[in-house]
Amino acid sequence: MTAWNADTEADVGGAGAVTLVEGSSFCISSHSGDISAEGGTNGAFYRDTRIVSRWVLRINGALREPLVAQRPDAFEAAFVGRAKWPDGRFDSPLVVRQQRHIGPGLQDDITLRNYSSEAVDCEIELLVDADQADLFDVKGGRPINEDSLTRTVKGAELLVETFRNGQRRGSAVRAAGAEVTVDALRFHAHIPARGKWSTSVIVVPLINGAAPSEPFTEAGLPRHRTGVQRHLAWEENVPRISVGDRNIEETLQRSQSDLGSLRIFDAEHPDRAAVAAGAPWFMALFGRDSLLSSYMSLLVDSTLAVGTLQTLATLQGSKVDPDSEEEPGRIPHEVRLGVTAGLSLGGTAYYGTADATPLFVSVLGELSRWGLSDEVIDSLLPHADRALEWIEKYGDRDGDGFVEYLRPNEHGLVNQGWKDSWDGINFADGRIAEPPIALCEVQGYVYAAYVGRSLLARSAGDTGTEQRWADRAASLKEAFNEKFWLPDKGYFAIALDKDKIPVDACTSNMGHSLWVGIVDEEKAPSVVERLMSPEMFTGWGIRTLASDMGAYNPVSYHNGSVWPHDSAIVATGLMRYGYVAEAKRLARGIFDAAAHFDGQLPELFCGFDRSEYHGPVPYPTACSPQAWAAAAPIQLARILLRFDPDFTRGVVHLAPFLAEDKGDFRADNVRLGHSRISITARGPEGNIEGLPPGFKLLKEPRPPLDENLGGHAGN
Repeated sequence: MTAWNADTEADVGGAGAVTLVEGSSFCISSHSGDISAEGGTNGAFYRDTRIVSRWVLRINGALREPLVAQRPDAFEAAFVGRAKWPDGRFDSPLVVRQQRHIGPGLQDDITLRNYSSEAVDCEIELLVDADQADLFDVKGGRPINEDSLTRTVKGAELLVETFRNGQRRGSAVRAAGAEVTVDALRFHAHIPARGKWSTSVIVVPLINGAAPSEPFTEAGLPRHRTGVQRHLAWEENVPRISVGDRNIEETLQRSQSDLGSLRIFDAEHPDRAAVAAGAPWFMALFGRDSLLSSYMSLLVDSTLAVGTLQTLATLQGSKVDPDSEEEPGRIPHEVRLGVTAGLSLGGTAYYGTADATPLFVSVLGELSRWGLSDEVIDSLLPHADRALEWIEKYGDRDGDGFVEYLRPNEHGLVNQGWKDSWDGINFADGRIAEPPIALCEVQGYVYAAYVGRSLLARSAGDTGTEQRWADRAASLKEAFNEKFWLPDKGYFAIALDKDKIPVDACTSNMGHSLWVGIVDEEKAPSVVERLMSPEMFTGWGIRTLASDMGAYNPVSYHNGSVWPHDSAIVATGLMRYGYVAEAKRLARGIFDAAAHFDGQLPELFCGFDRSEYHGPVPYPTACSPQAWAAAAPIQLARILLRFDPDFTRGVVHLAPFLAEDKGDFRADNVRLGHSRISITARGPEGNIEGLPPGFKLLKEPRPPLDENLGGHAGN
């Protein structure tokens, strides 16, 4: 999930950091609630710009003694501490509470409560600044040029602005009753015995002088109304899940909550939600990440995938631009709104990814099986066909039937699959592969796109189009199994390099090939054996690179670490090919790992074997919450239930394979088309209530491979 040309090693706020997220806004602070961004990454960000870079509360000349930081919601936190008594007495009876909300700006409600039997006069000082730094500069650790900043005091408001590269960005900081200077807001408070004093401090972001349509105000609104309404609506509409195993239940509930916090909304279509990649650095639309995350979240809310497709469709490439790597029909890699990011990307969107475009088509095909309306399918079908045109005209650079990537500039991503770090694609001996590179999982996604488009045509009664894409899928499957298979090793190459030589490292990527069904059945046993070998399976999850490979490093980003989403996709592939016990074992490992992270799986963790340490070893700069990781437990629950709806045939499959010791599973309020259903399961038994009229429940697994097409684009 590397951001375009960005450093993946940025520290996320340091130890004990508290991260809040709402839409594309986020805030990183210390455990006390203070923000000090000197040379670091803390701050409040709005539209990829840091609108608060310093936010330090001092009471009676001293910092608070932190007591606790609580985060009841993704966009809200409460910081409680003890303040210094004016005479410096030990065990001060002054308690300060800072209630923070992030959204279209920042609001802090600060309350001092005096638990003494005597009144007290307090001096409160909030040191503030807003360097207007672009998120790319902050994350990359580049020096922030503050020479262009202007700081102006207007009554009870401090205005900090900058003019860079044709845009004026600013922050208006205000609080009733404050004495405002260019670097602080100060208050003089008389607090009665057993009494309290409070104020609200608000930061309103400005772009070319304009505030957000619904900013925080002093009009008695404790928090951002739209953000709360969206949060409440999410909680009301997602499934209500209960599991006998408390750890699994908490993990699934946390996943739902995190997915809700990672939604971003199109200002022109406020009811349309897409999935951002992850907090804090990836609170933006990422083609591959958003598509895969929304696919794995179908059991929670299929409208996330719809919104993601609709939003990406509006950004689909229309011209050839080597700077941003835009090409007609191509789906973007990421979208950014900051000034520096826009310049770096060659615009607000960067298109350097090989897999988002085929994933767009395959996810649309999958949604047709979940009851997506014909009207929405018809509106997206032209975009799917343009995506397929990109695959044939631009993706397949040399006409060999495989999609390759090669950046056309010196600043884009060198690797353009999901392992997009510079050293992520290498041979078994550790040598780095040279582009153009054709990745194995990308060919699988293209296969899924062909199959998905064929099934869409079948649903529409278009037999000619159906057969055309079915034939393309069959041809690609045959070529893939011939060119990528390594018979002497018993697994698939991760890629073909510039000379069409198979890149022979043993990686988790081939598990994605199982997921989409492109693997010949006779090759599957060997692939499964390798994936579940001690070199690949740590006991917590699947390593990205086997431990017997030359580039293996358990603390690397892509060369031996464990990514929960990757393992969930591998588990889906195992289940699809009938390796139920192996899929169950892998799922148990991921759920066990989640318990060590308090139910919130991080973006990735280190690839040490389970026998080496008591729990999974955290990767130091992993994003959390992160969409892929949040969606992984949802996908695992789905495959363990073997829950698979198919509106095109009017059936739904349910054949649970749950561990008896995990107790009962129940999910109410699950969206299926226009209906809400309840799923219950225990061990191998399950049932569904509330199916749409005419729907038939089949208590058997979905057939893993379609006899006519060779595979489906689902699980």
